[in-house]
Amino acid sequence: MTDQHPAFSGGRNVALKVPPHRYEATVRFYRDILQLPAVSGPNGDATGFEFGHCNLWIDNCPGLSQAEVWLELVASDTGSAAEVLENAGIARRDEIEDLGAGFDGFWISSPSDVIHLVDSQKQSWA
Repeated sequence: MTDQHPAFSGGRNVALKVPPHRYEATVRFYRDILQLPAVSGPNGDATGFEFGHCNLWIDNCPGLSQAEVWLELVASDTGSAAEVLENAGIARRDEIEDLGAGFDGFWISSPSDVIHLVDSQKQSWA
């Protein structure tokens, strides 16, 4: 076990995972009705908007029956963070979405089943 507890902070990214039958209407709501400024993602596969100090990413997710909100946590040391979270009984959920080789982060589920991406500041999307 490591001697130092990692520092955690809320990340700038919120993901709204939306079923296909609601995706276009959801994008129109943020783009056309609220007229939030668009932001581009790391690989262009999500529709993003400025949402105050955060980025709101809208993902089209086949297989969902309703929308889910996913949050980002930034950790000063992801290895220590993984250890602290495991020791606290927090479930790892790496199976839900592939982060790609070399990504310094992982998925967890909070006790209320809200999905969180835990990553390092250098991996956090602008």
